Amino acid sequence: MAATPPRRDSSTLSPRLTSTSFSFDNKQERDRTRDDIVELKKGLGIHAAETSGAWAAVPPVLSYCGASILMTLVNKFVVSGAHFSMNFLLLAMQSVVCIFCVTISKRMGFISFRDFDLEDAKKWFPISFLLVCVIYSGSKSLQFLSIPVYTIFKNLTIILIAYGEVIWFGGAVTRLTLGSFILMVISSLIAAWADISHTVTSLSLSAVWADPAGAAAQLPAVSTVVGNLNAGYMWMIINCCVTAAYVLTMRKRIKSTGFKDWDSMFYNNLLSIPVLALFSFLVEDWGYENLNRNFPIESRNLLLSAIAFSGAAAVFISYTTAWCVRTTSSTTYSMVGALNKLPVAASGMIFFGDPTTVGSVSAVGLGFFAGVVYAVAKNNQSKADKARAGPSSVIPLHRKP
Repeated sequence: MAATPPRRDSSTLSPRLTSTSFSFDNKQERDRTRDDIVELKKGLGIHAAETSGAWAAVPPVLSYCGASILMTLVNKFVVSGAHFSMNFLLLAMQSVVCIFCVTISKRMGFISFRDFDLEDAKKWFPISFLLVCVIYSGSKSLQFLSIPVYTIFKNLTIILIAYGEVIWFGGAVTRLTLGSFILMVISSLIAAWADISHTVTSLSLSAVWADPAGAAAQLPAVSTVVGNLNAGYMWMIINCCVTAAYVLTMRKRIKSTGFKDWDSMFYNNLLSIPVLALFSFLVEDWGYENLNRNFPIESRNLLLSAIAFSGAAAVFISYTTAWCVRTTSSTTYSMVGALNKLPVAASGMIFFGDPTTVGSVSAVGLGFFAGVVYAVAKNNQSKADKARAGPSSVIPLHRKP
């Protein structure tokens, strides 16, 4: 029977082997400690980045809000002239200024977009034509309606886009989203009711019918105001429909062309110029008297400056939109868009004397709340979609034991 070799105690190991094992254990411990320090620094760095990122989001958010408010106010100022009727000319001038600004910005190296290509232009022209319909119907509705009513009714476009995505892109509408849609519809109805009630009250129809002698003199004014009101709501409905069609069609076309933000802006404005100019020459009166009515001598320079400013503001809005989404997130951007409706509506009441009644204030408040609910619903839906897609591939910062 073979003898069992004696077991060697650690004390019987050679000093060289023992010191090597000890140094190896020390090296592992030092590596582990160094890894912990690196991870701690990473954690502190991420916390600092999150803190600085929160403050870094303030300038783009404020810039976007300020640009959208200025754009609405300037457009309202331009189209609110007593005899203004050349909307196509106005939009063509804005597009020319916009193209000039983005071209100069590209040459100075501030932005970049692809050069003009005829094939891309052919693919993108239907989108540009829809955009012409959007901005023209928007300018006409803003001409006849107050800024709060215009802002609240723009919410209805969100509903049309959402159900368009359900039909054509397989989207979904959650219960919370549906609840926000119901609030949007109610706020629009309240805004319309408040607007019509204020118009009727301001015309003092009861006094007109009580005084038949004065009724004949006031009836033309009554019919004009009511006609403008009906035209405003008609253009608003058209604007909501064509805006939804524009957004849904552009979403599908962007995938085929690979356009970025500045590419779509460049082609939209460039291709819309000939369409706007053609419609202006065909539809609008270019006579000397009509031009003087639209651009009175006493305010001509101010109007032309406002038109140029609004064209440049369109570029600034596009830039601040991209800046806001890049610095924060699309969810934060949608929330900012919802919250921005309140100062836009308030600016109309402050600068243009839009009626401040219980109904109008209630409609603005409810529309504001509906926008917030919609942004929260979209955020929850985005989180649910990510959860269904599975765990992310992000490497955790802590080591498992």
